[in-house]
Amino acid sequence: MKRWATEYVEVLQSAVESLRANPLRSLLTSLGVMIGVAFVSLMGWALRSLDAAWEATLSSLGSDMLYVDKWNWAGGGNWRLLMNRKNITIDQAEEVARRLQSADMVYISADSWGRTIVHADQRASGVVIEGTMAIFGMLPSTNVAEGRFFTEMEERNATAVAVIGDGIRSTLFGNRSPIGQVIRIEGRPFRIVGVMEKRGTLFTDFLDRMVYIPLPAFFGLYGRYSRSMTIAAKAQSPDQLDALRDELTGIMRAVRKLAPNAENDFSINEAQVFRDQVANIRAVIWGVGIGLTALSFLVGVIGITNVMFVAVVERTKEIGIRRAVGARRSSILVQFLCEAMMLCVAGAVVGVIVCSALVAVLALALRESAAFLLPLLPAEIVLVAVVISIAVGIIAGFVPALRAARLDPVEALRYEA
Repeated sequence: MKRWATEYVEVLQSAVESLRANPLRSLLTSLGVMIGVAFVSLMGWALRSLDAAWEATLSSLGSDMLYVDKWNWAGGGNWRLLMNRKNITIDQAEEVARRLQSADMVYISADSWGRTIVHADQRASGVVIEGTMAIFGMLPSTNVAEGRFFTEMEERNATAVAVIGDGIRSTLFGNRSPIGQVIRIEGRPFRIVGVMEKRGTLFTDFLDRMVYIPLPAFFGLYGRYSRSMTIAAKAQSPDQLDALRDELTGIMRAVRKLAPNAENDFSINEAQVFRDQVANIRAVIWGVGIGLTALSFLVGVIGITNVMFVAVVERTKEIGIRRAVGARRSSILVQFLCEAMMLCVAGAVVGVIVCSALVAVLALALRESAAFLLPLLPAEIVLVAVVISIAVGIIAGFVPALRAARLDPVEALRYEA
């Protein structure tokens, strides 16, 4: 056993020396594997980052929340039909809120998109002004990073106060505190009382560009009946979501006075509608990633196989000498397999290092606009990449190694390059 162990240590040393003797060839040979491992790592990182964005979306919108709206968040369908739907009026929304029994919490809101707000000589465009109720500030998903949310008294009195999103704070105030500062919405002054935590994700980036004001103050800006209302209802638990949806549907149909055979002229939305978007993006990442990875590894296998065949020819006499002094065929086989695997592992290590640096730079550069990006490669992705590279090494090196092991010692000793 000891002799075998010593022999295989010598085999590994010989394999290492062989690779060190031709560093440039070794580097170029492992390039395909290097690129393949980089693609595998980037694909895994992208999918994990996508999952993080999805979880953040569920957290920001609430996995136990339903939103009754004129519009269907999922898109699709007949756009003209959606456009022709009647607005959900404030009177209808209040009636639904009064009748609803199974919800843990209900609030009403209205939005005005694409607005411009002003502070001193600074402007923020593409802003969403949302008129909402003070109870919105009590939701678990509503986290105020600085200051506070507006109160019920401020809501009742239509006080001109505002809670701004993190993106608005960055645009208008930079690193300064905006609390107590005044912004102008449609020319009217609103005093900032709070700043929301960063909530925007890959699917809901608009959340950081929102300004929340009391609903009566919103009506003062845009009119009581000019916008369709959104009714948000929180289930007592995620398990109660279906029951809440059924109750909302029944009450909405009654309030809207729909005939029994008429289609719903409203939509009940939830965070899960973004699941299809996640699935589509995942499919694209998988398709592109697997295709490029397979192509890179194929190039790597062909390159390593060719180089190993050349190495067998170049070292035919060396193989003959080793066989003549007692080396077993298995030792020769292991040596060449080790060389092939080392080439692949070296390529994998370089690929992981390059990919890790790229991921860190991307996450740092895009930390404001794409905070969901992971700053590090997941450890299991790195492990998978290394295992794949070892498998590629075995596949690429097996036939050349087998050929080397089967060389006739006498013929090998006679060989002249």
